[in-house]
Amino acid sequence: MTGTPPHQPATAKARTDAAPAPGLLTHSAEVAKALAAGRPVVALESTIITHGMPFPQNLQTAQRVEEAVRQAGATPATIAVLNGRLHIGLEPDDLEELAEARDVAKLSRADLAVCLARGGTGATTVAATMIAAARAGIAVFATGGIGGVHRGAELSFDISADLQELAQTPVTVVAAGAKAILDLPKTLEVLETLGVPVIAYRQDDFPAFWSRSSGLPAPLRADTPAEIAAAHAMRAALGLPGGQLVANPIPQAAEIAADVLAPHISRALLEAEARGIAAKDVTPYLLSRIFELTDGASLTANIALVLNNARLAASIAQEISTGTQI
Repeated sequence: MTGTPPHQPATAKARTDAAPAPGLLTHSAEVAKALAAGRPVVALESTIITHGMPFPQNLQTAQRVEEAVRQAGATPATIAVLNGRLHIGLEPDDLEELAEARDVAKLSRADLAVCLARGGTGATTVAATMIAAARAGIAVFATGGIGGVHRGAELSFDISADLQELAQTPVTVVAAGAKAILDLPKTLEVLETLGVPVIAYRQDDFPAFWSRSSGLPAPLRADTPAEIAAAHAMRAALGLPGGQLVANPIPQAAEIAADVLAPHISRALLEAEARGIAAKDVTPYLLSRIFELTDGASLTANIALVLNNARLAASIAQEISTGTQI
């Protein structure tokens, strides 16, 4: 005999997939209030805090990014796993604790559930933050740059889980393109194959993180937050899975020209290969080494672009929260 056993309703699996298990998410007071009132909320990742810069600069930057979201009219929700709890928004004490913590796990789709099940602590990457945001009902996420196809991926098969997440999780992600240390042409090709809309904001070129242009044309362009919000709503109306990548160029005053960065990136890549650095350790090493080679200019630019992305994400979240109907 086939079919659903009498003691297990046919709708049980659908309910599990559609909503978080009771008690799975822990909301900060600020985020809980905003979500209950239907006000715009912007998700923020936490690896920039734990793996991006030293204390106390990481804490100060996280606080600045949260405040930029508030000033732009939305509520920030920094996402992290603390002691086996998936936090949607961090209280000030929790944010400081995370900023000072050592040996924090870096969580993506593959290890998020394991960390939670073990009662661990971890910082969320783009992929894990998207998963948590979607479960919490948050439509917009601001980050620095997404992961992508690493250089030499034809041999290493090193491709970030961020790309698959964009193809299946319905969150609009605002980033300054993909990190310039990656193979950007291949990253765009994979995103196209996966059906992910890549929308450059107010320009035709795809930005390259620290630089406003990668020299590659962006597949799509939008000039207002309202256009991006409407596209987000239309995807939902069509029943299309996945989200959107909004490629927001770094402010011109803060950018580092691509030709200035290129030799530093090449050197850092060669050094990483010589040291046998691979997998999740590659990106933190390269960002740290480029910081050294640029005398700190790369970090200054990184902070500027994250703040810029937070402001745009807040504007998009406001447009989405108005309840645009398709």
